[in-house]
Amino acid sequence: MGLTGIQIFKLLPKTNCGECGVPTCLAFAMNLASGKAELAKCPYVSDDAKEKLSSESAPPIRPLTIGAGEYAVKVGGETVLFRHEKTFLNPPGLAAVVRTDEEAASVEGKMARFKASQYDRVGLRLRAEMFAVKDASGDVDKFVSLAGKVSEGTGAALILMSENVDALKAAASSLKDKKPLLYAATAQNADVLGAVAKEADCPLTVKGDGSIGSVVALTEKLTTMGLKDLVIDTGSRELKKAFQEQIQIRRAALRDKFRPLGFPTIVMASEMGNGDLMEESLVAATFIAKYGSVVVLSDFQPESLFPLFLERLNIYTDPQRPMTAGQGIYPINNPDANSPVLVTCNFSLTYFIVSGEIESSRVPAWLCVQDTEGLSVMTAWAAGKFSGETVGSFINKCGIKDKVKHQQIIIPGYSAGISGELEEELPGWKVTVGPREASQIPKFLKTLTA
Repeated sequence: MGLTGIQIFKLLPKTNCGECGVPTCLAFAMNLASGKAELAKCPYVSDDAKEKLSSESAPPIRPLTIGAGEYAVKVGGETVLFRHEKTFLNPPGLAAVVRTDEEAASVEGKMARFKASQYDRVGLRLRAEMFAVKDASGDVDKFVSLAGKVSEGTGAALILMSENVDALKAAASSLKDKKPLLYAATAQNADVLGAVAKEADCPLTVKGDGSIGSVVALTEKLTTMGLKDLVIDTGSRELKKAFQEQIQIRRAALRDKFRPLGFPTIVMASEMGNGDLMEESLVAATFIAKYGSVVVLSDFQPESLFPLFLERLNIYTDPQRPMTAGQGIYPINNPDANSPVLVTCNFSLTYFIVSGEIESSRVPAWLCVQDTEGLSVMTAWAAGKFSGETVGSFINKCGIKDKVKHQQIIIPGYSAGISGELEEELPGWKVTVGPREASQIPKFLKTLTA
């Protein structure tokens, strides 16, 4: 049973220095009790208190990082069972398998698709991050060579998969700085592979025999060896059973504070799709929602990846914090002093849709984005955050008057009601009501500038 916030507070230095990121030691103690902070963030905690609190203050699901550099994937660290309770923190990494017995052209194709299947959406880059390099022949040199080729050619985070401990040791040694995930410690090789992972300072997967009990035995054994960065694979490959186990693991870690299951998980969708990539994608979609930390596919294909990217984006976006664009003036299509001026809110999706439609019209224009605290036009208008007064104040202060010679502004059709008030706030300016739907913007602008 974990300590309460008050019990933890009694062991803290009570300096209220704020160096941990929160203003008081009591607030920090409450965060420790709920698994939202790590004890290491307190620079003044005593060694005795540190010893007493270390196990109690650790996050219920250990956070760890696979890979290094641009494609490093942070997993774990979750604190809730359901997204609406707070938020899911670390999106699962998506990987594809390459094998040592695979044709070179096939491997090259997967690497090319990995780099090509990247999409910009609402200001974020959607992409896969990982490759699972599988030793299919037991040839150490081939395995090390393929892992090095993929790492060098893509920069992706790696999962090194082999039943040959010598092969894993050689690959981990050659790629030590890349922090690959080693796969997998079993009841038969846990002692040896645990030593390899500890020497290489790499995270390690534990693979059970299809039961949670077998996983618990392995994690307890490896943690006593000093290994902390573990990833769980129960070994189940039947969808319903694997799904149930994911929920059981998450509940045990969060609700019961059961440390032997407090680790991220990996789901081998590549082994659960009956050789069909679309079936694999359905499996992957299931475990992106509940609760895979790494999901492995057999291939990267845009039609499979893009829906998974969107699902991941939607699930791992904080529901309590709207995605926003920065307030300011955005020049689109190289506008000049005679180009039209449009205004909209800073809800990220609205901004990217509106800016995209302006760009597709090929009409040079200035887009003024007002801070509405992430609310859409209609919601911001209803809340009084997109009114004639607020828009007028923004236009007067943002600097657009110095960029154009005319005095005309276009407002969204859904906010037509603010036009009169806006004209009072901007004396001498003509307020034009634009279309209600963004898809009508190109036609509207072409007609306006004809």
